[in-house]
Amino acid sequence: MATPVVHSLREQIREHILEGIISGRWQPGERIVERRIAAELAVSQTPVREALRELESLRLIESVPNKGVRVRGLTATDLKESYPVRAGLEQVAAELAAPALAEDDSALAPEVTALYAADRSGDGEAQVRHTVAFHREIVRAAGNAVLLHTWESLGIEVWTTLSIRWLSPEPRSYAEDHAEIVEAFKRRDPEIGELLKTHVLSCAPRI
Repeated sequence: MATPVVHSLREQIREHILEGIISGRWQPGERIVERRIAAELAVSQTPVREALRELESLRLIESVPNKGVRVRGLTATDLKESYPVRAGLEQVAAELAAPALAEDDSALAPEVTALYAADRSGDGEAQVRHTVAFHREIVRAAGNAVLLHTWESLGIEVWTTLSIRWLSPEPRSYAEDHAEIVEAFKRRDPEIGELLKTHVLSCAPRI
């Protein structure tokens, strides 16, 4: 059984703001008021500020001198840019992690099981969560702290959410593709790095 996901307060606030951007509550160019969000969520301004700083580092919002924080006008190109970088990182991760994951796929199997359930129910949020968790486990299994930190810094979950919600609104299945990756690790496929790289690139938004 997959471990329940526990989000920090900052992560919860980040998701709240992200949902507002996705849904159109905050339009491109519109100001996001830190104090107003804190009051709305009944929290202090510190975790709100931290969440906004994280979203700014991902280029979803921007600080304008004397005008505060505003939503950036994002394009499909913005969403697509991280995928080649992510694909390269995951190619390296897969090659480093291959021996360990061939012996023990217990970190990946629960995420695939959860993806099958999410596919059946059409739960887009769960699809994103377990897809990202699956790929994170591969990177973690590589045993390289620099690689993991660099991968995490790309904001994979945020960009995956935006890509699916904005550019791939039609329901689709994710479990089979990820089950095939697990099988490739188990059979010690010598092309596992290239396979994972191709998989990630295939998920990039089409523009």
